[in-house]
This record gives sequence, structure tokens and C-alpha cells, in this order.
Amino acid sequence: MAVTFGVLGPVTAATEQGPVPLKGPRQRTVLGRLLIARGRVVPVDRLVDDLWEVPPEGAVGAIRTFVADLRRALEPDRPPRQPPRLLVTEPPGYVLRAAPEAVDAGRFEAAVGEAGRMLAAGLPAPALAALDAALGLWRGPAYADCAGEAWAVAEINRLDELRMLAVERRAEALLALGRPDEAAADLPAHLAAHPLREDAWRLLAVARYRSGRQGDALAALRQARDVLVTELGVDPGPELRRLEADILAQAPHLTPSAAVPSAAAPPAAVPPALD
Repeated sequence: MAVTFGVLGPVTAATEQGPVPLKGPRQRTVLGRLLIARGRVVPVDRLVDDLWEVPPEGAVGAIRTFVADLRRALEPDRPPRQPPRLLVTEPPGYVLRAAPEAVDAGRFEAAVGEAGRMLAAGLPAPALAALDAALGLWRGPAYADCAGEAWAVAEINRLDELRMLAVERRAEALLALGRPDEAAADLPAHLAAHPLREDAWRLLAVARYRSGRQGDALAALRQARDVLVTELGVDPGPELRRLEADILAQAPHLTPSAAVPSAAAPPAAVPPALD
């Protein structure tokens, strides 16, 4: 019975029969820690240090209990004395043998990468379908149960960066499909949360320009400059400066003569969860 895992929100596990019952925050934290390791062994001592600032008496025994409970939850039909296949003891600790496609973050990352390749190949319609499906995997902040843990910060930040990239690639796909109004409507909320994303400012300015709003496009670029100067003490990069000059000159390349037809058939957007 295959198990799939969710980390794009609270940490979850599920089978084809439904959600796997997880007992409380400590068990979710242990599962999150093993998932972040991506198939590498996590030593017992590391688990103890990661779970407690000051480990209590019997911390190692508590870890063993958490792992035993997780094993029963993840493989409820495993016969007694048969070794586990998923959460495995491997000295000096434990490893969770979950394939990348069994974790929603792995499917999300694969879909964003594939969408980038499709955009580069001039296939914005399937790229948009892939990105919509990928972004739909998010249920909240990544590793929500582990947000305050030092060991989770790097992975949470990496996934957040990928999510921002996905939003921007989605806007790029909409522009390529001749749908600038939709791109222009979606980007302000993204920029309100992430105001230092120069590529998002570029996409917003282009979307507004292609919607026939040259003044609003220039206003977006002025706002980008104000934010960058105020927050970082730097001027916009050469791409934004060049775009401003092109908008003022009404450069022909800013308004492609024909958009890619939006009826292009999308492929399977996101690798499916394992059955």
C-alpha cells in the first residue's frame, strides 16, 4: 500500500484509503524532519537535538517511541516481525524511503521545472496548465508544523522561492497566450508579499502595457525603483531600466503581433501521487 506525503502546508501522510492518523505535533515534527532529509539517514542524536533545545531524560527512548508509532501508522498492515519497508532503521539512525513523486513538494518542483522547459520551447498553454496544477498543491506555508525549527528554514525558504518562481512563470505563460489582463490582475498581490522581485515588476509592467495602460506600466516601474532604493539602497537592474526606455519609445517587440493559441492541449501537468 503506497503512502504519499504532504509538506506544502501542515505535514500529512495518506494512502488510497485516506489520511494516515498522526499523533500530535511531535510525531509530525519527526516525520517532517525525515522528509526534509530526502532519503538520507538522520542520526538519532541529530533527531534528539532537533526536537529539543534541552533534551529530557529518556530522549532517545522517546524518539524510538515516535518512530515505532509512525511505522504502525504508515504501514498498518505490516505483519509482526516483518521489517519495515518505508521508515527504516539504518545506523546510526533512521531513513524514510519515500520517492520524490510520493511527496507533494517533489511533484511541485518537477512541474515547475517542466513548465520552465515548456515556456522555453514556446509551449505556454501546457506550461500554464502545469503551473496551475502545481500551485494548487499548496495548502498553506511549507512544513507549517516545523516553521519555527532551525533545521527546516533552508528547505522552507527553497520551496517558497520555487513558489514565487511558479507564480512568475504563470504570468509569463499568460502573456505569451495574449492574456495580459489576467497577468496584470494576479501580480500585484504577489508583489505586495514579495516586493523585491524585479522579474515580477517587469512582468507587471509588460502586462499593463499590453493591456493598453502605458501610464500604469510606467507607474509600476517607478514603484519598483522606490521599493528597491528604500529597501536595499540600489537602483533597478538593467532589465527594468531597459524596459522603461522601451515603453517610453513604444518599442514594437513589447506587443507581439500574434499570441500563441490558448487551445493548445495541455499534457499531464503534475506527476500524479502514487497509488
